[in-house]
Amino acid sequence: QVQLVESGGALVQSRGALRLSCATSGSIRNSDTMGWYRQAPGKQRELVATIRSGAIITYADSVKGRFTISRDDAKNTLYLQMNSLKLEDTAVYYCNVKGFRIGILTNYWGQGTQVTVSS
Repeated sequence: QVQLVESGGALVQSRGALRLSCATSGSIRNSDTMGWYRQAPGKQRELVATIRSGAIITYADSVKGRFTISRDDAKNTLYLQMNSLKLEDTAVYYCNVKGFRIGILTNYWGQGTQVTVSS
């Protein structure tokens, strides 16, 4: 099992910065993909950024150049540094771990943390 607990969400002004953290525990494997997703009101959950094997990183086009995903294995923590925040970044942000368990692709989710960007 994998447990994920997000923190760091807040109310921040446009063009501000925020860092989200995701404390992880349980059996996370090197082959797992870790990532951040977000869901704005009335919209579907969307991918923000993922990291695998510590170096394979992807970003949504909407956050490229502004957000940085990283992980600290010594602290069992996944981060999302968000700079130059925009109003449209307002959403609940979820931490995710995806990997195969007993041959089945399995997703683990945190409870989410609210990020609100104001003008």
